[in-house]
Amino acid sequence: MKKYLLVFAVLLGSISGVSAQRFAYVNTDYILANIPAFDEAQQKIDKMSETWGAEIAKKQKEIEDLYRKFQNEQYLLTEEVKKQRIQEIESKERGLKDYQKEKFGYEGELFQQRQELIKPIQDDVFAAIERLAKERGYDFIFDKSNSTTVLFADPKNDRSDDILRMLGITPGQSTGTSN
Repeated sequence: MKKYLLVFAVLLGSISGVSAQRFAYVNTDYILANIPAFDEAQQKIDKMSETWGAEIAKKQKEIEDLYRKFQNEQYLLTEEVKKQRIQEIESKERGLKDYQKEKFGYEGELFQQRQELIKPIQDDVFAAIERLAKERGYDFIFDKSNSTTVLFADPKNDRSDDILRMLGITPGQSTGTSN
């Protein structure tokens, strides 16, 4: 998607050579790393994820233990008891998959927590970026973070610290870097 935006911007720039277009870039990873509320929200989400991951590992081990026990005893069991044990193992496996989906699925609890805790912070950042673009007359603002579409970026065009200031944060408070 970002590649298409860059290609579109280049084409648009070459077609409309009459008016000079103003470009800038920001590094949203750097910006978010300097927002204490984002760090707190991310830590909270990471802790939940670890807790749920540990519960999943525990349930997985229980299933594996049941299966091993069944494997060792199957020759001594009647067909009816074998079927019961297999059904029990399969039921626990389905329960585990349901639990994983409930916690980590597309609309699971982790997704909902991210929406609740992180999305408002990201929305504030994007609103500040839009406000900066309008106030300073930028036609395009690119995001340099985790992107291979920005092959070169002159640091004089980096507006990440401006966004932090607009959000009321002094740049450099956190350990994030503006690379």
